[in-house]
Amino acid sequence: MARPHNSTLYGWADRFSEGLGPRIAAIVALIAMTCFVAGVAFLTVWRLEDILFGLLLLAVLTSSAWLALTRRGLIRLLTAPVAVLGMVALLLHLGLRGMLVLGVFVAMLTLYGLTARYAVAHDKSARPASARLADCAPPARNGVLIINPKSGSGKAQRSNLVEEARNRNVESILLAPGDDLRELAKRAALAGADVIGMAGGDGSQAIVAAVAMEHDVAHVCVPAGTRNHFALDLGLDRNDIVGALDAFSEGIERRIDLACVNDHVFVNNASLGVYARVVQADAYREGKLRTWRRMLPDLLGKSAEPIDLQFVIPHSQKWFSAALVVVSNNPYQLSRFGGAGTRLRLDSGRLGIVAARIKSARSVAQLVTLGSIGQQRLFGGVREWSSVEFEVDSRASVAVGLDGEKRLLTPPLRFASLPGALRVRVSRHSAGVSPAGAAVSITRRDFARLARIAAAKPAKVMEPMRRID
Repeated sequence: MARPHNSTLYGWADRFSEGLGPRIAAIVALIAMTCFVAGVAFLTVWRLEDILFGLLLLAVLTSSAWLALTRRGLIRLLTAPVAVLGMVALLLHLGLRGMLVLGVFVAMLTLYGLTARYAVAHDKSARPASARLADCAPPARNGVLIINPKSGSGKAQRSNLVEEARNRNVESILLAPGDDLRELAKRAALAGADVIGMAGGDGSQAIVAAVAMEHDVAHVCVPAGTRNHFALDLGLDRNDIVGALDAFSEGIERRIDLACVNDHVFVNNASLGVYARVVQADAYREGKLRTWRRMLPDLLGKSAEPIDLQFVIPHSQKWFSAALVVVSNNPYQLSRFGGAGTRLRLDSGRLGIVAARIKSARSVAQLVTLGSIGQQRLFGGVREWSSVEFEVDSRASVAVGLDGEKRLLTPPLRFASLPGALRVRVSRHSAGVSPAGAAVSITRRDFARLARIAAAKPAKVMEPMRRID
């Protein structure tokens, strides 16, 4: 519903969110950051031995838990209690005072994260390049929305999407069992649809996006799936399914990248290795945890055969036997807690690549311990970089999890970025910023950024994307 233009309340709210609100949030974030850094410095100086002993207990806990998950028989029976005892010992080591101190630190980090994210997201003087290049689009002349009624446990039906689409002069097509989604989307494009939307999960979004790319029509993502990672990185509110339909009538359009592997298009990522093999199991959909528990010993146990994946990483020799490889359509933000696992941009024209080689419980303990102090990049078993293309070879067919859908592809697997391939529309009322785009960490650069917002100073230049090379 449109806002009344003469409403004092709405006018004050708009002025607050655009001016005073970000300044207050930035000031609170700076105070929380200062307190957190001072507290960490104090503990490091006066309680260094307690911190080191706590990290040792964490290493014991993670290594024993790893053995309990990836072994069978006697080893699992012996290491499972050790993992529990490690957790108890860690809690006893912290004690009541330590738990209270930890709670205060978590509270300060949470306060900092919330207020800093609000300040950055509402800072009008420093918009990302993708937001500046977005254009207000005219209402769809012949909009079509394809709906998967079973996706996300029936989110589309509960939101009454068919009726809501009709109110916006958008034709709805319900996906029935046995229907070919690609053919439905292609038929709609050939019939003259200028905007095609998909209400479903990320796998369905990729199929319809590929058709939209081929016919150069705009695509609308309606987050009616389970996780909706694509919608999250587009800056949509994943809980506002009906609001996403406004992209048909009150949309902002921009071009974003897609990615492909052997002609299969994906919007989020393609995973190889352990995760992809577990996803292939027929029992995975009905019992995810049970399937992981049953398969992990065969995939990562002591007697497990190495996963046959071969590829070259920058400035190094060919890698073999990676336990996990994730290739994403634009790099994920993995170095900071805020916005972790989301993408800063969808238009960099590059793939994000993460490869992990975990050989033992000791490796897992090292990774978790380094991660707990924000130094996971020092772990030699994980490599992260970006590229416009990437190739993986193997001696047999490769299991792939493609936007969460299982595939079995013939090697070599050739990944490529498709820059600016998709015209995407989002509602002009959406934030349009992914969690990674609004996230800040405790760095000198982010401190300066928040100080500028607190002082109401405009950004001199657009802040560049932090590219992973």
